[in-house]
Amino acid sequence: MLYFERWKIVLIVMLCLAGIVYSAPNFISKSSLEDVPGWLPHKQINLGLDLRGGSYMLLGLDTGSLEKTRLQDLVGEVRDALRDERIPYTGLGIQGDSVVVNVTRAEDVEKAEAAIDDLATMIAANQFSALPESDLSVAVDGQRINVTVTEAAKLQRVQAAVEQSIEIVRRRIDELGTTEPVIQRQGADRILVQVPGLEDPQQLKELLGKTAKMNFRLVSNAMSGQQALATRTVPAGTELLYTADEPKVPVLVERRIMVGGDRLQDATAGFDQRDGQPVVNFRFDSIGGRQFGEVTRDNVGRPFAIVLDNEVISAPRINEPIMGGQGQISGNFTVQEANNLAILLRSGALPVDITILEERTVGPGLGADSVRAGEIAAIIGAAAVILFMIASYGFFGILANIALFLNVMMIFAVLSVLQATLTLPGIAGIVLTIGMAVDANVLIYERIREEVAAGKGPIPAIEAGYNKALSSILDANITTLISAAILFQMGSGPVRGFAVTLAIGIVTSVFTAFTVNRLMVSVWLRRRRPKTITL
Repeated sequence: MLYFERWKIVLIVMLCLAGIVYSAPNFISKSSLEDVPGWLPHKQINLGLDLRGGSYMLLGLDTGSLEKTRLQDLVGEVRDALRDERIPYTGLGIQGDSVVVNVTRAEDVEKAEAAIDDLATMIAANQFSALPESDLSVAVDGQRINVTVTEAAKLQRVQAAVEQSIEIVRRRIDELGTTEPVIQRQGADRILVQVPGLEDPQQLKELLGKTAKMNFRLVSNAMSGQQALATRTVPAGTELLYTADEPKVPVLVERRIMVGGDRLQDATAGFDQRDGQPVVNFRFDSIGGRQFGEVTRDNVGRPFAIVLDNEVISAPRINEPIMGGQGQISGNFTVQEANNLAILLRSGALPVDITILEERTVGPGLGADSVRAGEIAAIIGAAAVILFMIASYGFFGILANIALFLNVMMIFAVLSVLQATLTLPGIAGIVLTIGMAVDANVLIYERIREEVAAGKGPIPAIEAGYNKALSSILDANITTLISAAILFQMGSGPVRGFAVTLAIGIVTSVFTAFTVNRLMVSVWLRRRRPKTITL
């Protein structure tokens, strides 16, 4: 146990040096870090919301609208299916949570049922079952057919909407240039968002509060928006919308979407070359570019409404065909508004509306106080442990303290390399690790004391101490590691931060307390060859 091959010594020393080198950037200011040579590590631990300050939001998703949208789509699918089969029908529409249709001729009911059955697709019943299940349930009552969406299909749509929303929210926040945002699902239909270091929470609210459903429609020629508002008459196939800027101006637009926002390939903020005003430049994909070109070619002279979340943000007149698949949105934007709009368009549309259920802002001053409190707690804890070990075990206590220092450096090094986010509970995990780090050394040293009291010499006593303490050390730390794994799996946010630092601390503690400390004791024994030892 006390003999180390040369390659093992080199490996242990290299790991210890790597821990010191990779943790060092955390003790250097960012300005000073810029002067450090590029070949040296530069990564620092990211501070969480409670340490750095920033914005916290809990978002609620309007998943109830998904069922309504699905039923509306299903009405169109049933209509097309029956028309393709040339089956006459009446009363097609939504009743409650079903789509209902009456087949005119009794002999066509079976044929209509088969046509509607073909609309169904097979989905997994749940994540624990491999058996497929239909997403539609078709029931026949005489000549009346009821089509309902199955519960499995509803659940799948909600899960898909939440996952898509999380990804879009992540893309929007990443566009802000923030580091290490926390975006995770909470419950069935909620999303937790934490953005450390964000100085303008209002900008985040504006980005997350919009669904960004964009489309391009023609402005109606039937009458103006003011006339439609005055007469309270909206011609068939049109819709009265309002402009986004103040004062609100009514605009009568055609319901038919000429080009969908899903055809947008890119959007960037810029400035109009004519008047220098902020604008948003956009580019369609190949299909959208062709559609946009055809619409502008066939409607020269007509206003073309750009609609975002049912608001007209711009309605320029088509002066000439635009065949390149590129365009420009202008609308009296500020630079910030143009940039936000470009971010929304680039990141895509949210599948459902989002509501901000809870909002908190942590100031950087409060975060700095938390950091100082954590530092004070760590210093007091480390000082108490160091004094206790020296007072209890003398020289061997000094060796244990050296191992403790290397342990803390390794924890910081691993967190830096992983670019983990350190929160206040994470600091608590490190402080707890400091207290637990010498536990293995205490077990070893007490075992050595017992062997010395039994009359063994220095080398046999030390070797027996390490051998007999190993099983106890592994038992204690493996059970704690299992607890940390459960906390990480079942917890969220701060609890996970605590679990991560605790787990890393356990692994590094066992390495430094047993392996590194044993190497130092082995080197001391070889050089000093003591006749007796005092513990």
